[in-house]
Amino acid sequence: MSECQSCSSNGNCDGVESCTMVKNTDSNIGKIIGVMSGKGGVGKSTVSALLAKELSSQGYRVGVLDADITGPSIPRLLGISGERVYTRDEKLIPGETAEGIKVMSLNLMVKEESDPVIWRGPMIGEMVKQFYTDVHWGELDYLVMDMPPGTGDVALTTMQSIPLSGVVMVSIPQDLVSMIVAKAVNMARKMNVEVLGLVQNMSYILCPDCSTEIRMFESEEADEFLESMDLKLLGELPMTRDLNRISDGKLSEKIGETVTGLTKSVLSQLEK
Repeated sequence: MSECQSCSSNGNCDGVESCTMVKNTDSNIGKIIGVMSGKGGVGKSTVSALLAKELSSQGYRVGVLDADITGPSIPRLLGISGERVYTRDEKLIPGETAEGIKVMSLNLMVKEESDPVIWRGPMIGEMVKQFYTDVHWGELDYLVMDMPPGTGDVALTTMQSIPLSGVVMVSIPQDLVSMIVAKAVNMARKMNVEVLGLVQNMSYILCPDCSTEIRMFESEEADEFLESMDLKLLGELPMTRDLNRISDGKLSEKIGETVTGLTKSVLSQLEK
């Protein structure tokens, strides 16, 4: 698939001379799915990991680009935090999970996982671009990009430089966060990036005795927000320790069904 075909600005730009998208001529990547949030701490990386694992379980060739440079949690979520990337023929070779998911993250390059990244925005933006252009991704059906939270410089650089096929928004059910999500949604749309829908994390607590869903926020408010923003609800995830077991694949049947459903919705939106 050519860069222009998969580009979010295809048909909306002035042509090659004005194109700001970077290219990876060494790899063949089908669709790039960005996972975005208006703020940190809402489970964006968790959703990225769940989506990648579910796509892989369906037989797709999958990669994960950890673009959250200052908070790179993807390696730990996917169970490869002890690996290190290496260079071959001037290209970075990504890490790989047991099921074959390719992973590129700064935490696979630093000496210690806890080492801080004390960089300014432009340097972080350049690193994100290099994780796309300078990595030998090979043949991928889907590249899931765990984007940096918020609507700042790095998110802007990502949308201007990498041909995203669409973004999945992640939120939690508070009014303030809904306002923050609205900013992220509006940013993506102004950048001509399709918003595939929203995953609402920490939507409810599941009673361990009777399996009743206990919600702390009214669902009517969420419904109104989704309607006002013309957003599709892709799925809801509970607040549970079960999600800490992504790396070993031992999720409950209910969460497994939810992840399968939201992945199906993402693929359906991509095909529209």
